[in-house]
Amino acid sequence: MLKVYNTLTGEKEKFETIEAGKVKMYVCGLTVQNYSHIGHIRSAINYDVIRRFLEYLGYEVDYISNFTDINEKIVKRAVEEELTPEELADKYANAFLEDIREFNIKPADKYLRVSENVDEIIEMVTTLIEKDYAYEVNGNVYFSVESFEDYGKLSGRSLDEMQAGARIAVNEEKRNPLDFGLWKKVEAGEGWDSPWGEGWPGWHIECSAMSMKRLGATFDIHGGGVDLIFPHHENEIAQSEAYSGKKFVNYWLHNGTVNLSGEKMSKSQGNFFTSREVLKEFSGQEVRYFLLSRHYRSPIDFSYEKLEEAKISLERIKNTRHQLDKVLNFDIAAAAEENNEFFEEVILKKNSFVDALSDDFNTAEAIGVLHDLVGVINSYINQKDFTLNEKNFAILEETEEIFLELAEILGLKFELEAASEVKNTLADPLISLLLDLREKARENKNWEEADLIRDRLQEIGIDVIDTPHGTEWEINNIEENKGGS
Repeated sequence: MLKVYNTLTGEKEKFETIEAGKVKMYVCGLTVQNYSHIGHIRSAINYDVIRRFLEYLGYEVDYISNFTDINEKIVKRAVEEELTPEELADKYANAFLEDIREFNIKPADKYLRVSENVDEIIEMVTTLIEKDYAYEVNGNVYFSVESFEDYGKLSGRSLDEMQAGARIAVNEEKRNPLDFGLWKKVEAGEGWDSPWGEGWPGWHIECSAMSMKRLGATFDIHGGGVDLIFPHHENEIAQSEAYSGKKFVNYWLHNGTVNLSGEKMSKSQGNFFTSREVLKEFSGQEVRYFLLSRHYRSPIDFSYEKLEEAKISLERIKNTRHQLDKVLNFDIAAAAEENNEFFEEVILKKNSFVDALSDDFNTAEAIGVLHDLVGVINSYINQKDFTLNEKNFAILEETEEIFLELAEILGLKFELEAASEVKNTLADPLISLLLDLREKARENKNWEEADLIRDRLQEIGIDVIDTPHGTEWEINNIEENKGGS
């Protein structure tokens, strides 16, 4: 049974959808004014795993996100880069889509843009004014928080508490300092025509109008960073439920921050690494593994040192995947009894993995189980008396399928094709000949010659691995060693 922590109730709840077999999911996206940073990527990876797991459970997921492609920051940045706001937004939206491919993040089914949904936003603001939830002053439109009885239910604060602790600049137009903008007046020629004059949509109204247009007045999951709980998501609830008269979202999910030296990574603070900077030092898979090593609701401290540790840990899983593939290519011996005890342990690990993700998408625990599975596989295939026969071949094939299936839920990929392409060349028999010479040297206890062959192969990118089943080799730094000089 899948249980999900709902920020709205503060409890883990049994997950049930509005429409059987289907999940409607909206995740707040980027303001496309610059390259994405690792905080953005963590959010995208977390919700990607949630989506993948829901699909694994058999749900059809309609996954929607957005690009905020017009606001003051975009206009300012466009001037700096000598682009139009539209060109700047396209540049960084496309850059984000390129970046997520590096992290094996599945793109949303649809990325909604504010500039393409202004009519829907104007209609929503008009309705809120007609229903006395909003008011217009000098071309600006504000939502009256006092008009919505449940304001504060997501963040768990009363209106009185928020007013007492508010540090909001005085705005003579507002009836209450906490009232928030639905429509902002701008200079002629800079915005869209509306019943209140030329202007731009407020930030909060964008997500409400776009998500309801695609997913309906009520949908299953709304996700975003914990920093969006107040005021963004709080305001979304107020304006959406005031507009439709219906519950807006059933499950509110919020991922934790990425911190640098204990401080939240943020463009406004200037303490951030762009995803492109990090990808120069580490692969997308290594970063993904690192970010999934903590529960999605917990903060995570980012550093290159921690990424190095994650890289080593991920390498252990990769090695097992390669070893398993090699074992399955051994010659098959005569028939023998299958090892039911081993496969029962594999199934237990698979069930534990699913149980971990069923408990509020606990990727940290799931990764731990994946390492346990790796240990079980290694113990079995590295037995000195291990031989491949028809019975255990079938078991290991199914084990490989389970291993890759669980890795796929986490978005981890272990490619074999590149190494195979290189090995299926003249290099294969030549390296095999050198390894035969090395083996004879070892038999004759000529350790110096054996070590020399191993070391020279390593210099050209060939790792020699001595296993209980004999000596094996694999290519490292494939791209660097393909051509030579």
